[in-house]
Amino acid sequence: MSAIETPCIRICRIEPTSGLCIGCWRSIDEIMGWIRMTDDQRRAVMADLPGRKWQGVTRPG
Repeated sequence: MSAIETPCIRICRIEPTSGLCIGCWRSIDEIMGWIRMTDDQRRAVMADLPGRKWQGVTRPG
């Protein structure tokens, strides 16, 4: 496994409007393809995650 770990926090629920997981903010395609991504691809996703959070949607708990 790569040195870049998954951003998953085990709150797996897809928000229907955006299609993003409210736990890690990744798309289904990113979640499913994570293990096959290169380190550079993972870094690009990780760098983009903070910009994917939006007002009005909060994580449960």
